[in-house]
Amino acid sequence: MPDRAPQPVDRQLPTDEARDLISLVRDIAQREIAPKAAEEEDAGRFPREVFTLLSESGLLGLPYDSEYGGGEQPYEVYLQVLEELAAVRLTVGLGVSVHTLASYALATYGSKQQQVEHLPAMLGGGLLGAYCLSEPASGSDAASLRTKAVRDGEDWVITGTKAWITHGGIADFYTVMARTGEDGPRGISAFLVPADAAGLIAAAPEKKMGMKGSPTAQVHFDGVRVGDERRIGEEGQGFAIALSALDSGRLGIAACAIGVAQAALDEAVTYATERRQFGKPIADFQGLRFMLADMATQIEAGRALYLAAARLRDAGRPFAKQAAMAKLHCTDAAMKVTTDAVQILGGYGYTADFPAERYMREAKVLQIVEGTNQIQRMVIARHLAGPEGR
Repeated sequence: MPDRAPQPVDRQLPTDEARDLISLVRDIAQREIAPKAAEEEDAGRFPREVFTLLSESGLLGLPYDSEYGGGEQPYEVYLQVLEELAAVRLTVGLGVSVHTLASYALATYGSKQQQVEHLPAMLGGGLLGAYCLSEPASGSDAASLRTKAVRDGEDWVITGTKAWITHGGIADFYTVMARTGEDGPRGISAFLVPADAAGLIAAAPEKKMGMKGSPTAQVHFDGVRVGDERRIGEEGQGFAIALSALDSGRLGIAACAIGVAQAALDEAVTYATERRQFGKPIADFQGLRFMLADMATQIEAGRALYLAAARLRDAGRPFAKQAAMAKLHCTDAAMKVTTDAVQILGGYGYTADFPAERYMREAKVLQIVEGTNQIQRMVIARHLAGPEGR
């Protein structure tokens, strides 16, 4: 290994506890995740045992209250944990982000009784969650969802299909947005649905270009019956809950994107300093040096952007615009950086013998999930110039 090999990211962390936490995450990542990441992704294997370990280590509920088994860490710290995990295997980093998203509704809008009953198992009891908003005909236009929940005495009966559900078919619980009233955003409510509910059926996982180890599937609700005690928040509040969750979730995607980009940069630097052509390392050629410099700059800018948004959130200040900016910039940067990493490795970058091609395939989905980057631009513009069509 050359002297100029990449070193771990030098992080600015607020406490000694946070520094110890990052050390723990790096140890788990290198010992339990990295050795099998490429092989398991190629085989399409989901590492459930890794998530069990993360739960036992207190890493599946980091931003939530310690009263219910959470880590009570600020988002500034939680997101850097996600980045570390995603840099080793995006299936794991994104999986933790999705689980955190799925837990958000109950942790933030649930009643005290609901939180006492469900949160400890969700945050530290080995359970894994999924978030059900998108549908086959309503992706970006989420307010037009058609899955219905009809009141029947003290129960609700849910019927419909959700699409593009991360952890679909393997999750232990699903946070589901369903229509309980009028058309549009005011007629949607949120429910916590256990995976073993009668009538809940997951389709076969989608065949994807990347993140093959993370199952993404349609989930069908065929008259699924849940008690009213599993409705989260007020009737008609579900869409507001969903949007609030996505503001935080977009920061998770941004952090994962920077993790993938950092991994790609590290691979490119290592290769460029080891590979020799014309009697010297290819890293000595100005064209490649400038590419590496641009890649590193995009990563640092993205990391600063998502951390600035996280600090606003931690301070209780509005952060939706900054979350959209972070998601937009970080995922676009990840796509550019991973593409450049493949270019730097040349023919080797196009083979599965090196991880650069996997990073490139994985980066693409981050521009799509939890609001496409076109939607992020709409959100940002709305904050700047007001709603469209005024």
